Amino acid sequence: MNSDIGPLLGAWDFHPGEVIVRRVKGKDGMEKIQLRVDLGILQMNAEGRPDGKLPMGHPTWLEYYQQKAAQVTDDPFQLKPEDFAKLQQELIQFHHRYICLFHLEDFPAVLRDTTRNLDVMQFVRQHCDNADLIWTLEQFKPQLLMMRGRGLESERLASDDWPGAITDLEAEMENIRTTYAENNRAELAEQSAELKSLEARLVFLRSKKPLTERQKLESALEDAVQREDYEEAARVRDAIRNLQA
Repeated sequence: MNSDIGPLLGAWDFHPGEVIVRRVKGKDGMEKIQLRVDLGILQMNAEGRPDGKLPMGHPTWLEYYQQKAAQVTDDPFQLKPEDFAKLQQELIQFHHRYICLFHLEDFPAVLRDTTRNLDVMQFVRQHCDNADLIWTLEQFKPQLLMMRGRGLESERLASDDWPGAITDLEAEMENIRTTYAENNRAELAEQSAELKSLEARLVFLRSKKPLTERQKLESALEDAVQREDYEEAARVRDAIRNLQA
């Protein structure tokens, strides 16, 4: 078998600065996600652990350590440095996948993977007493929350729920600020590119948010008064009263 992947790379160009991703069906019949990088192709499973492995017979290392923690009845369960390393490596795999999923516009899967990585961070916070190790993961939490916020926003907008999209983004912005505060780095929030990105999305959503029926009528009333079309103004006022009733 020829192991040279040159023909594959030649048929799929890499463009610097772009996220180039696609779905394919593997020889095992399972759906794969492929990410084109400068020196090759990164492939991951679309479901389960991205590399398809079952660590210690469990779907993920997180579930393995969660089970171990649940079995401890005397001393509190504590992660060893090698345990932390396994969780960190796994978290990075899921990170790569949810970035790809976002660009594939598979927002339910984005929410699945981002929420899963948040669970990892919460588990580490509960079972690791090393603040530096905790921050090693949580320094990436603002980016994770930003991506989850964008996923939530996209899901809301798919059903024309503009107020819900705005509320979700505001909530994730607050979660980002809380993350910095919990790690005694509140001053970093002012420099957060993730907060600035979500703020820009909020400005956009608020500027494009569809008017409610009442807002449309109030705008029509103002326009009629300015044109001195008092008959139309009276009609619109009646419509507003009926709406209130």
